[in-house]
Amino acid sequence: MKYVTVAGCRLEYHDIPATAEGRPALLLLHEGLGCVAMWRHFPETLAAAPGCRTIVSSRAGYGGSQPWPEPRRPDYMHREAQRALPELLAALGIERPVLIGHSDGGSIALIFAGSFPVAPRGIAVLAPHEFVEEVTLAGIREARTAWETTELPKKLARYHHERTEQVFRDWNDIWLSPAFLDWNIEEYLPRITCPVLAIQGEDDEYATMRQIEAIAERVPGARLLKLAACGHTPQRDQEAAVLAALSEFVAGL
Repeated sequence: MKYVTVAGCRLEYHDIPATAEGRPALLLLHEGLGCVAMWRHFPETLAAAPGCRTIVSSRAGYGGSQPWPEPRRPDYMHREAQRALPELLAALGIERPVLIGHSDGGSIALIFAGSFPVAPRGIAVLAPHEFVEEVTLAGIREARTAWETTELPKKLARYHHERTEQVFRDWNDIWLSPAFLDWNIEEYLPRITCPVLAIQGEDDEYATMRQIEAIAERVPGARLLKLAACGHTPQRDQEAAVLAALSEFVAGL
């Protein structure tokens, strides 16, 4: 594992070198409870086909990264997209990457692409959110019940160690707070000018298909992939289909 300092925080990252010339770098952005290790073998498998340099990092507070010094606020994804992510790209010497974001990471990619339209070569979002739905809140309430009644804390502790409870509470509490009910990033969608691929499972326990349909309605040329027998983690539930779609998307850029 390597480390880089971004906004005063030491972040862990994994950097897979390119094996082909002239390909864009891929940067994977994890979900709200994720980190580098929780992508498992997916980054290596993804990198192999197009031969792109592929980077996976843990945001501040996750995995082996240092915690962010400020409390979690409803605009935490804006902070990541508009402040931390540009600094990370600069620190790693990455220009015009392809961002591949899952869940919160997908929302961060959309905000980034709408805030800095010429910065990304393309973005692919897996189960992103642009607004809060009741099914989202229901899923997050169920996650809280799982935290209190199952082995979920022990499972997450493999990745987040002594900060596991803070990682869970920061994510769960902010999404269920009254201040977050009006969270919405649809205003960024019409500003996106790069190619977009949006993937979502038909059995997503945290969202309806309106999430990616909203992207298609506001981003000209955006491609949608709706996957049957697939929940909120398409890269695990339908790995082969997701890898094929991402490889085709990257090859077409």
